[in-house]
Amino acid sequence: MIPLKVDSNGRYPPFEQLRRQLVDQIVSRKLPSGTKLPPVRRLAADLGLAPNTVARTYRELEAEGYLITQGRNGTTVAPVAAPSDRVQYQADELTKEYVARMGELGFGPDSIFMAVRRQLD
Repeated sequence: MIPLKVDSNGRYPPFEQLRRQLVDQIVSRKLPSGTKLPPVRRLAADLGLAPNTVARTYRELEAEGYLITQGRNGTTVAPVAAPSDRVQYQADELTKEYVARMGELGFGPDSIFMAVRRQLD
């Protein structure tokens, strides 16, 4: 079983909590390429979520290139290129600068996150 946890009283909706955890585990290679994920209904039952919540997460992660769904053969982790340490450092620095500037404009964490989501969509 993949170590996932969803807090119904958390800061982010269950969908976003699940999405973030899966992306973190994929990018950090805790879920390596080719790892088979649990079926939607089983993961939903394990986490106490609606199946549609898990299905939406899988669909969006597939659209973003993190997962591959093969019908009845299930969903697996797609190959993800690891950024070099230098590139990761630069990305972290850009992110810190962005968050700091948005904070100066009066945006809180949720608003900053939503602004990024709008640009990604």
